[in-house]
Amino acid sequence: MSTAARFAATYAVLTAAHEVGDYWVQRDAEAVAKGGHGVEGRAACARHVASYAATQAAALLVSDRVLRLGLDWRRAAAGLAVSAVTHYVADRSGGRWREDGPSTRLVRFARNTGHEGWLARDPGAGPLLDQAWHKGWIAVAAAVAGGGR
Repeated sequence: MSTAARFAATYAVLTAAHEVGDYWVQRDAEAVAKGGHGVEGRAACARHVASYAATQAAALLVSDRVLRLGLDWRRAAAGLAVSAVTHYVADRSGGRWREDGPSTRLVRFARNTGHEGWLARDPGAGPLLDQAWHKGWIAVAAAVAGGGR
C-alpha cells in the first residue's frame, strides 16, 4: 500500500473517530466543564480527551486490521498523541470564545490572527474555529500515523 493511500485511509478513520469521540462518547458533564477555569476544568478536559483518544485508537486498530493498512504502532501512537494534545489545547477554550480578558491560548491566537470581530459578532465562530483546528491537526496526526515505514 502506498504512503498516500495509507495517509488517506488514516485521515478518514481519525476524522470519523473524532466525530464519534467528540459527540457520542463525550459525556455532557465533560462537555460543560472542560473549558472551565481551574483544576476542575482541566480534569474534565483530560477525561474527555482520554475517551476521545481511546475512540480514535480503537478505530485505528480495527481499521488497520480490517483494511490491512500496515501501520507501524510507534507512528500510530505518535499520531494519536498529536491528535490528543492538540484536542486538549482546543477544548480548554470550550465556552470561552467570546470571553473578554486573557482567556486561553487558542482564543488569544484567534484574536491575534484577525478573528476577534467574527468571534464578537457570531456565536458560531468559536465552535467553527474549534472544529477547523481539530481537523487540521487530525491531518497532521494522520500524516504521522500513516507515514512511510
